[in-house]
Amino acid sequence: MQIVIPDEYKHLYEQTKERPVVKIPAPVLRQVAPEVTKISKKTLLLIDDMLRIMRKSNGVGLAAPQVGILQRIIVIAPEGERPTALINPKIVVAKGEQTGQEGCLSIPGLYGDVTRSLYIEVEATDRKGRELTYELEGMPARIVQHEIDHLDGILFIDKVIPETLHWTNPESSDDDAE
Repeated sequence: MQIVIPDEYKHLYEQTKERPVVKIPAPVLRQVAPEVTKISKKTLLLIDDMLRIMRKSNGVGLAAPQVGILQRIIVIAPEGERPTALINPKIVVAKGEQTGQEGCLSIPGLYGDVTRSLYIEVEATDRKGRELTYELEGMPARIVQHEIDHLDGILFIDKVIPETLHWTNPESSDDDAE
């Protein structure tokens, strides 16, 4: 899907020190990120940077490609839960269906409804190198599916219900951006 950015939103697409998230049409957003083979000090610094950027951007999730790094790392911060990093996340169980509004820090201002699984089980490695399985439902499940899509070069606009797409200024909105 080709997105035409309205003039009043173009300033949101400038990548600056204050706005470090990579925006469309950056090619890195359409690439498949390779797995992390070793959790190094550099990996941990990247995770810390991603958590900081996500918080500063008022996001609930962020994938490494969104900061220009092709690695299978996501960070999530569902409301009321501790921010968590998932390394090499993989959905192993998906059940049910939910449709809800999504936005994306890489496509600021654009929102639309996406249908995703209601419940998922995700296998991932945590920042300490432990293999864990996470069971997620509702919004946390939506966030993880959205971020894993980023690792595969897929954006929410690829799955959106087209007639629900709309522009809203994220600086004056209550919408969650992932």
